[in-house]
Amino acid sequence: ADAGALTRIVAAMRAHPASAAVQEQTCLALCDITGGAGARGDARKQAAVDAGALPQIVAAMSAHAGKAAVLQGACWALGHITTGVNAQDKARKKAAANAGVLPQIVVDDERTRGQRRRAAAGVLGAGHYHIRRRCTGLRFTFGDDAQGTITFGD
Repeated sequence: ADAGALTRIVAAMRAHPASAAVQEQTCLALCDITGGAGARGDARKQAAVDAGALPQIVAAMSAHAGKAAVLQGACWALGHITTGVNAQDKARKKAAANAGVLPQIVVDDERTRGQRRRAAAGVLGAGHYHIRRRCTGLRFTFGDDAQGTITFGD
């Protein structure tokens, strides 16, 4: 399930945290690898989580909060990794929340607003169309231990 490539991608993210270019390209690579549906897509998504991709995506977003290209790639990768509704998908959503993704995707930034909403939709299990430009008070729950509200500005 591309585990070797995923391990190397995450290792590159860890080795070069200050490089926006490395973080952007590795997030885009994660996005490419984790796309797809069915058993093969699920296996790739889980392999990314197992390789430690989620905390590295969060670290990239935090370290490069002013770099739209990094944030877009990170949000696309998050969207792919967390999309779905089965039990494994829900576990990945919870892992993303536990990795600290939510504070990174709710920042109101004109340049990356659409990508962050799509990532939020994936993590929260809502369809992309349920998170709109004027959305306020979106509730989310990941069982008993992780819940809250997201508000997007206009």
